[in-house]
Amino acid sequence: MDTKNLILIGGGGHCKSVIEVAESAGFSILGILDTAENVGHKVLHHTIIGTDDEMINYVDKALFVITVGQIKDPALRIKLQQKVINCGGQFATIIASTAYVSKHSILGEGTVIMHQAVVNADAKIGVGCIINTFANIEHDAVVGDFCHISTGAMVNGNCTIGKGTFLGSQSVMVNGVNITEGCVIAAGAVVRKDIVIKGVYSGNPATLKIK
Repeated sequence: MDTKNLILIGGGGHCKSVIEVAESAGFSILGILDTAENVGHKVLHHTIIGTDDEMINYVDKALFVITVGQIKDPALRIKLQQKVINCGGQFATIIASTAYVSKHSILGEGTVIMHQAVVNADAKIGVGCIINTFANIEHDAVVGDFCHISTGAMVNGNCTIGKGTFLGSQSVMVNGVNITEGCVIAAGAVVRKDIVIKGVYSGNPATLKIK
């Protein structure tokens, strides 16, 4: 198997961003899997070649990456990731050509680091994460599996983010705070103390809006 070949799973808007990042990192995209009604359509210059039920056909030909976006709920991304695992597929970890990822950091399989993002020393990123454009993950931060750290978000040193959490654009976690799993942190929110109750948070300081 050529580990520079990719199959993308999900043909929406996030797929376009991943295509650009993957090509910048030197990957070749064999095609996209999406819903049956979209087969034959193109996303940018790449064709939707089948549905996710056809993953098995590409296990020996390419690595996979989930290109479904994530805001409120990572459930679909998790389901698709498990489907790839069940058919024996392997995942690419993709780092944009303009991103900076410390050699002392750890990235989980299937994670995508977008353009101009920074992952600093001793940071640990879980599997299936989206570290979006201009996001900053500072030293010793821990980002759980299937998190989306959105555009321009700032995760300062020694912070911890639980599985499946969404951190909105331009949000900030001050040094050393923790967020429990499954939270949604709104754009521009400032997390100044630990968040221990799952829910939707916004404002400065970030406060619980919806449990």
